Amino acid sequence: MGVLAARLAVDIGGTFTDIAIRVGELLIAAKVPTTPKAPQDGVMHGIRQVLAAAVPPALVGTVIHGTMLATNALIERKGARTALITTEGFRDSLEIAYESRYDQYDIFLDLPRSPWFRARCASRRVNG
Repeated sequence: MGVLAARLAVDIGGTFTDIAIRVGELLIAAKVPTTPKAPQDGVMHGIRQVLAAAVPPALVGTVIHGTMLATNALIERKGARTALITTEGFRDSLEIAYESRYDQYDIFLDLPRSPWFRARCASRRVNG
């Protein structure tokens, strides 16, 4: 039988970055502080920790990555100014969503501000 390839997983959260590596039945995990100004620094620190305890980097066959940084930036309104460009007739799609509302009959409900500063519509689809 050949050498087992390791699977490395990274999840960058708002406070901590979680790193886990699995080789066969062996699972090693690390939790390091997230470094918001340079998220890759926290990621690399955690990766070095789990690799030192598990396998050489050459044996990593899969890397899985997840992050809340973009979601948090939207929620906290800390990201870049963003525009929504959509096909004509669909400008309100994201605001309508799935019609899931806190109180659908409250016409005075204060909704959160959209994460984009401007919405524009294209008259037709753009392919390519």
